[in-house]
Amino acid sequence: MRLYLVVGEKPLDWVGSAKQNFLAFPAPVQHEMGNALGLAQFGGKHPKAKPWKGEGPGVFEVVDDFDGDTYRAIYTVRFRQVVYVLHAFQKQSPRGARTARTDIDLIARRLKVARQDYEARYGKSDR
Repeated sequence: MRLYLVVGEKPLDWVGSAKQNFLAFPAPVQHEMGNALGLAQFGGKHPKAKPWKGEGPGVFEVVDDFDGDTYRAIYTVRFRQVVYVLHAFQKQSPRGARTARTDIDLIARRLKVARQDYEARYGKSDR
């Protein structure tokens, strides 16, 4: 059993269409992923959250399967004062577990947008 020290809740900010896409997920998926994002806001990590490959530390993905479909939410905890949800999507790639290049590129672009937003609102990145 892991215990986490809760320092305080960070706001959850959605980049681009991430929130709209998330709200289109089935209710059970929203519930599970919402729990994971809530834990991230308080400095914890959901058991289904795993590091997102390719963007370095502090970027995570939550994967949930429902009714034969796979859903993913990508978020970052790199910034001290806010958690950014970068992308939420239903996996469409026909190549097994591999994520489509368009989604990978979108996540990279949105991470840059999140950094710019953070620096504009809070000053230079503190992580």
